[in-house]
Amino acid sequence: MSVADARLLEKVARSLHEPWAAADGGTPGSILTVAAGVYGARPAAEETTIPTGFDPQAAALFEAIVEAAYVVSAADGVLDDSEREAFAHVVAEACGGAVDEYQVRDLVADLRDHLKEDGLEARIRAIAVAVAKPEHRLEILRIAGLLAHVSGGVSDAERRILEKLATAFQLEPREVDTALDAVKSALA
Repeated sequence: MSVADARLLEKVARSLHEPWAAADGGTPGSILTVAAGVYGARPAAEETTIPTGFDPQAAALFEAIVEAAYVVSAADGVLDDSEREAFAHVVAEACGGAVDEYQVRDLVADLRDHLKEDGLEARIRAIAVAVAKPEHRLEILRIAGLLAHVSGGVSDAERRILEKLATAFQLEPREVDTALDAVKSALA
């Protein structure tokens, strides 16, 4: 698959940054951007004891969001270097500087390794465990759908992974359609 043009990448990043209309009105950004702010505050050294604003649960949520989008984007079995670079760029751009491209690239490399080692079903279960709130689960479907557009739109294989995520999230199958409709509206 080819990587989308710069205008589409910008639209995807902007849409990832904004809260979904279906979310509560008090959210300052999408769950991706809010969780990224905490993830980016992670201390560089494990032994750091000064207050950092770091919340391990929010960091785990950020990783689960990126992993969900990654497993969807990699569903067709091909996520080449240029697609991974575009994916990392769009996620970093959407995070507004809270997480840089190098951090996203490193995370994606780890996620690729986890997917190879554990398999798709185990990774989907791990994502579902990390995401407790139903509204976050819904938004993750939208975020994964948006990032699937970076590599040419939502393919049938990617949709099947979205459906598997919805099942693991204990959501109705129609929620995938709701999320993808939101994606179409955002990119129109």
